[in-house]
Amino acid sequence: MRIPHSDVDVPTDLYVGGEWSPAGDGGRLETTNPATGEPITEVAAATADDVDRAVAAAREAFSAWRDTDPDERGRIVRRIGELVREHREELAAIESLDQGKPLSQAKSDMGGAARYFEYYAGAADKLEGTSVPVGPDQIDFTVREPYGVSAQITPWNFPGNLFARGVAPALVAGNTAVVKPAEQTPLSSLKLAELCAEAGVPDGVVNVVNGFGDPAGAALSSHEGVDTITFTGSVPTGQAIMKQAADTVTPVTLELGGKNPALVFPDADLDEAATWIDRAIFTNAGQVCSAADRAIVHESVYDEMVERLVARAEDYDLGPGAEDLDMGPLASAEQYEKVTSYIETGVEEGATLAAGGNALDREGYFVEPTVFTDVDNDMRIAQEEIFGPVLTVIPFETEAEAFEIANDVDYGLTSGIFTSDVRRAHRFARDVQAGNVYVNKWFGDTNQTPFGGYKHSGIGREKGLEALDSYLQTKNVAINLAEGESDSLPGA
Repeated sequence: MRIPHSDVDVPTDLYVGGEWSPAGDGGRLETTNPATGEPITEVAAATADDVDRAVAAAREAFSAWRDTDPDERGRIVRRIGELVREHREELAAIESLDQGKPLSQAKSDMGGAARYFEYYAGAADKLEGTSVPVGPDQIDFTVREPYGVSAQITPWNFPGNLFARGVAPALVAGNTAVVKPAEQTPLSSLKLAELCAEAGVPDGVVNVVNGFGDPAGAALSSHEGVDTITFTGSVPTGQAIMKQAADTVTPVTLELGGKNPALVFPDADLDEAATWIDRAIFTNAGQVCSAADRAIVHESVYDEMVERLVARAEDYDLGPGAEDLDMGPLASAEQYEKVTSYIETGVEEGATLAAGGNALDREGYFVEPTVFTDVDNDMRIAQEEIFGPVLTVIPFETEAEAFEIANDVDYGLTSGIFTSDVRRAHRFARDVQAGNVYVNKWFGDTNQTPFGGYKHSGIGREKGLEALDSYLQTKNVAINLAEGESDSLPGA
């Protein structure tokens, strides 16, 4: 399929066992341009039988890939990263059209995707076990081994980037992968599968099954042939996957939602804080798990911060991703309805609409950057993940109150504090219930740093070397050196 108004071609079938093929029943699903609501193309919609084929292909390819020399696995994965860089413009054009984000943000996403492959490629021959000193009568050591088939269920907000975030460490650790991209945004994953093949990934090691959550996603997460599951998305879907995985005792890594607090104290640089919070909530139209949803601001600087945040929100230019303006549309009609419904809820709850709040009178799923003030933390707009360009600004009086508000949600993904008091920053880092803490900035995590949540925000960690724990299991080997009988007993 050729992307409209470009020279970019994207495959539209399933990628299973090194071959492109239609769905078993010939089914297709439509992907649309969220800037217009118009169709882009149709891609194959996998059935449960297609998922069976993909898992079988991954299982068949596993032993050879596991036994490939680690340095060779690293070279192949590094080559994927090189190809992603070479095709960065094409991939960004695909992502921008399919997901809606501005082209420059899509280019940044694809640079990050390349970096995941490069970063993990360097770890391929360094996945070492340990020697355990148990005494002279026994040699004891551990080895780290791949699980087998890794199911990767990826979301629609950063589809290409998160394909790389999960597939790269899975491959480096010696696993094979079956990727089920979100039905709203399958195109970049299909292009990345094509680049994996070009890089020399053997047939069956990477498979992509486009499709709906039911049947394709459910068939994959409950499949007996899957050995580990990585999912990024909503809490309800993550809970459903955990229940399905329990039947097969399959380990899961879940990166779920957030309702992330950004605390602003009077000693902060207010202009700098406003700039970071603005970026943290309106990037990708707020469709970011780690977005700063709640600005928790000291009452003495509350009005000043609101003024700055409102001015920034009102200064945004919105348009299709290809125009590369400040903000694009929401990714789908469903998300548009969800976000506009929450804005209505905020008004009904008594919050003040200080900026935005309107859907644009044009085609596509555009909603203005929105700022709510006079927000109580028990309001739905302060407790529930909206996943859109909607900021709630909450006042506080004391440090203890600020920390209490920050933790008073079901989520615990990211958090941030803006202050010049290093002791206060350390107290916050110690006391906040979140997997990532930013001080005087936002989006401080990188490819090299672990990322994941507390509470309902997930299980396990993505990114950094810690992510490899999701794709490696530990085997202990105990070798007896003593002659004669031993007095070893269980529980000793």
